[in-house]
Parts: sequence; C-alpha cells; structure tokens
Amino acid sequence: MKNIVKAHGSKGNVGICSVCSAHPWVIEAALRFELASTNKVLIESTSNQVNQFGGYTGMVPSQFRDFVFELANKIGFPKQRIILGGDHLGPNCWQSESAESAMLKSEALIDAYVSAGYSKIHLDTSMSCAGDPEPLDPMEVARRAARLAKVAEASASPELKETLTYVIGTEVPVPGGEKEAIKAVHVTEVDSARMTIETHKQAFEEIGIYHALDRVVGVVVQPAVEFDHSNVIHYKSEQAQELSKFIESTPYIYEAHSTDYQTKENLQQLVRDHYAILKVGPWLTFAMREAIYALAEIEKELVDAAKQSHAKDVISQILMDDKRYWEQYYSTTFSDARVQLSFSLSDRIRYYWADERIMKALDTMISNLDDVEIPLGLLSQYLPVQCGKVLSGEMKATPMEVIYSKIQEVLEQYSFACVPRECA
Repeated sequence: MKNIVKAHGSKGNVGICSVCSAHPWVIEAALRFELASTNKVLIESTSNQVNQFGGYTGMVPSQFRDFVFELANKIGFPKQRIILGGDHLGPNCWQSESAESAMLKSEALIDAYVSAGYSKIHLDTSMSCAGDPEPLDPMEVARRAARLAKVAEASASPELKETLTYVIGTEVPVPGGEKEAIKAVHVTEVDSARMTIETHKQAFEEIGIYHALDRVVGVVVQPAVEFDHSNVIHYKSEQAQELSKFIESTPYIYEAHSTDYQTKENLQQLVRDHYAILKVGPWLTFAMREAIYALAEIEKELVDAAKQSHAKDVISQILMDDKRYWEQYYSTTFSDARVQLSFSLSDRIRYYWADERIMKALDTMISNLDDVEIPLGLLSQYLPVQCGKVLSGEMKATPMEVIYSKIQEVLEQYSFACVPRECA
C-alpha cells in the first residue's frame, strides 16, 4: 500500500480497487483478472463478515486468509501480490454493549486480523456504543482508534511491520448499506478532514505510539458518492475540489467507500482527485447474481424440467423463510420487497449465497450447463457481452467463465480508473 500511495503522489493518477467481498467466485474473478499483470490485488473483509467469533461468513481472520490463499494457489496467483485488508475494524459489531466491553472485543478483533497477516487496517471507532453520546466527540473517536493501533503495533510481526498500514477516518457510509432511500449526500468539510488527522496525531502521541503515524496512509472521507436500493449518487468533482486540494498538503491519500455503480469516468476522476483507494463490494455480487439468474434462464431452455436446479425458486424460498438480513432494509409491501430482494442495488441477497441449499442448487445448475453446449443465440439473448467475448475467442461459453466474466465487467471499470500502477 505504501508503494501505491507513493506512486499516486508522484503521478497523481495511480489507484487501487479494494475488493470487499467474501464470496469465492468474486475473489477468484478478481485474481484471474490480474493474473497476467504485475499488479497487486487488494482484498478486504469487514468486521461483520470476518471477526474473532466468525462473523456472518463463519470465518475468523486466519481462516479467511487461508481461504483467499487457497483460491490464489488454485489458479497460480502469487500470494505475494495479495494485500489483505480489514474494513470497519472497531466496535461496529458490538454497539449495543458498553464502550469498554465493545473496545475490549475490538482489541481482540485487531489482534486477530494483524496476527493473521492483514497489512491494511481501517481503524473505525466512529460509532457510539451503549451509554455513549451521539455522535461521539472526535477526540474520543481518535483515542479509541489509537488504542486499537497500539494493539496492532504489539501484534504485528517484524516482517508484517514492513508493510503494515492504517487508514483512519470517521465519515464512512453505514456498514451494511443504507436503510432508507437517499436523495443527496454531502462532501466532507475540509475542517472535518483536518480535525481527523490532527486528533489522531494527538491521540497516537498520548498513548505512546507516535511512531505508528508513519503507517497511516489514508483518510476516509465522504466525496458525496453513495447508493441505496434503486438510486446512485454520482460523483461531482467540482463539489469536492476544496477537499481534493487539502489532501495535497498532507502525506496521505483518501479512501472512498461505496463507489459501487459509479461510471468509469467518475471512478477515474475520483482517483485524479486523490481518492486512490476505491472500495467496491455489492456491485461485484450484484453482477454475479445477474450472471446466475441469466444462466438459470438458459438452463430452463436446455435442460429437462426434472433435472433442472430451479435455482431461482430455491433462492426465493430461502429469502422468504429467512428475513433477518433484509427485513429492516426493504419495503413492507410484498410486491416491492419481492423485486428488491433480487434486484436491489444494495444487493442484500449477498448474505445468502453460503446457504447450503442455494449452494447445492447452483452446483446442480452449473453441472447441468457443463453437460450441454450453450447456443450462441441463447447466450446472446441473456448475456450479450459474454456472447461477444465467446465470438472473439476471449472466453468459452461455460457457466463458470460466464460468471467470472460478468464480475470482471465491474473490475474493468476500476482498472480503467486506477491504472497505470505497475509499480504497485
């Protein structure tokens, strides 16, 4: 990460896409996308996905690390070119507890991530816990972040300390996505960005780890990009110029969250405005879901009904039976919720892909389609971009290549925005 920040400082147009997903098909698609390059791939897990108690993936940080490395080994991707990052590391999962209880668990969380070799750590202590004022005082946020950084410094091996970096900042979108429709978001004020940096400097010094400030590479701010179930707030560079100019007076870059569904031109402009780390998550699994649904329709045309996976029906049934990951986010009107479940940009269906029944249905669908030849005309009907790539010889018309290709359509947008970065 330090090399990327250094390269951005000298060239101004170097960035990196942060792949925020725990799905193996997404991760493998990202690794395959960069297999022939010399670029590093940044893969991040959030405190919701992966923590010392397993998170919703059931994996602790060391297991997620091994999971990513196994995928890399499968396709011959050098693990030395993988940067592992931890996102929203702090009390996010334990906000209902007292601050001290939540911070003790946050310290264990940081220790687990750093001990597992994660080298990019987003210190996010911005959320209020039980009994805390709302919002938290910025100095208290910084002191809690410094407390976690001190744990990271103690947990890091001498080898990891060569690459260990921190990202600080409190103006982040809500982890997990917006609950309400959004019409506008505001650009972070320069004074707020300056205060974030100054309070963290003070807090790191107070706790005796002033030297660790050299590991801080980025600041999370809000450039006024966001999305909800059906809306995208597009980046407007002219509204963020003051913020962009400010960071040039510091040794840092910005990290932009929720950049999903931005145009490739907007993503490129974000990088030019010093948002050198662009995080993407739901857009990747949304694209994967598009491929799965398209393949399910192709399966209906080619496979006997008795042998079909009925994958879409299985997915729909499970979503209706288990509402825990979407009920508080989507409409209470059934007809609206039914559409949002599958097609919402916030893509809360991503929490269900690991369900054993869904995995079994998808395995059946892929096996069925592996056993038949997908006609070009049918591929064109549901997946025209992939049909074009088959025609040009870039890929084969197999279900997994189709899924990887669909995910990589999104990654191509970020590659357009972030290159050149061979020095990464």
